[in-house]
Amino acid sequence: MPTQPIQRTIEQVDLSSRFPFSTTVVASPAAAAETIIAQINTRATTNDLAVVSAVVLFGWAAYTVGTNGTAVQLRIRQTQVAGTLVAASGALTGSQHGAAILSADDVAGVDTAPPAGGIYVLTMQVTAGSAASTVSAVLLNAIVI
Repeated sequence: MPTQPIQRTIEQVDLSSRFPFSTTVVASPAAAAETIIAQINTRATTNDLAVVSAVVLFGWAAYTVGTNGTAVQLRIRQTQVAGTLVAASGALTGSQHGAAILSADDVAGVDTAPPAGGIYVLTMQVTAGSAASTVSAVLLNAIVI
């Protein structure tokens, strides 16, 4: 009688710590200042999570640009506003990014040298903004490979 080899199934492996995300709006940009709008910690659930290859990051935001805003830039950075740049959308312009118009944009990047603390931030900056913009929804998520 043939014997069956030992088999593993995905239902026995918990991969949730490899897919951190946040949908919490941290703040909205005041005038033209680059501002953290979302934040995640890729090491929040386990301190020994090994990054074998890279961290793949995705950021998305829905927002209304404040008075006089002419362009929007989304960035994913390590740790803080002045942290290492992982990805940038470039200047998003056009009538859909004008003042008082609800817009939604995204940015994605790959970090092959993640920070020791595992913190990533999604920032937003409004060019020529002279009043606060409003971030109404965000998503910042990572895949730790």
